[in-house]
Amino acid sequence: MISQELLEILRCPACVREKDGLLKFYKDTWLICQDCDRKYPVVEDIPVMLIDEGDKWVKVAERDLPVPPPPIK
Repeated sequence: MISQELLEILRCPACVREKDGLLKFYKDTWLICQDCDRKYPVVEDIPVMLIDEGDKWVKVAERDLPVPPPPIK
């Protein structure tokens, strides 16, 4: 489980320089950027905050996100 303290400081790496890049924790397995809608998987309690990974899921609706996320390749 990701601590509340970590959730409060994490920001979307694609947005943080120009916008707030605030993230919403979704189903304990995804971090979703409130500005750009990139979705970052949380694998074994570790957020995968790579822009390329967030890009893969940007067009997927929240309700369609796989839980748990697939393995990172």
